[in-house]
Amino acid sequence: MDTQSFKTFSATPDDIEHDWYVADATDQVVGRLASRIARVLRGKHKPTYTPHMDTGDYVIVTNADKVRFTGRKEQDKQYMNYSGYPGGDKYESPEEVRASGPEKIIERAVQGMLPNGPLGRDMFKKLKVYASSDHPHDAQQPEPLHTA
Repeated sequence: MDTQSFKTFSATPDDIEHDWYVADATDQVVGRLASRIARVLRGKHKPTYTPHMDTGDYVIVTNADKVRFTGRKEQDKQYMNYSGYPGGDKYESPEEVRASGPEKIIERAVQGMLPNGPLGRDMFKKLKVYASSDHPHDAQQPEPLHTA
């Protein structure tokens, strides 16, 4: 068998096409939804996936206020934010985060599943989260993201 005929594909900026997907978060479990979204943002669902390139697609998440947690996480889970100053740590429960901005729940879950650094930040910018079912991206003709 000739090993010279098999070449590993590595995407270049000319090879990359970004599609648009829309996901409805109604009654979806946060972690399971976030892992599917992170996979699409990273581009791992495509045969052209290249680890060092942003080959992923755009994802629009609607109805972020209707996402759910399993078990007692809605009451027991704590989101921690640290200002960098002594005593500057602040804790919020998912109930409090949902009241102030339900988009933050999904954004924070997805961001934790993306790589750290400039590439991960570029991938995260392709995530658009909205609390209601309305979004301003109809011109991009997003396809439904199958999350079930």
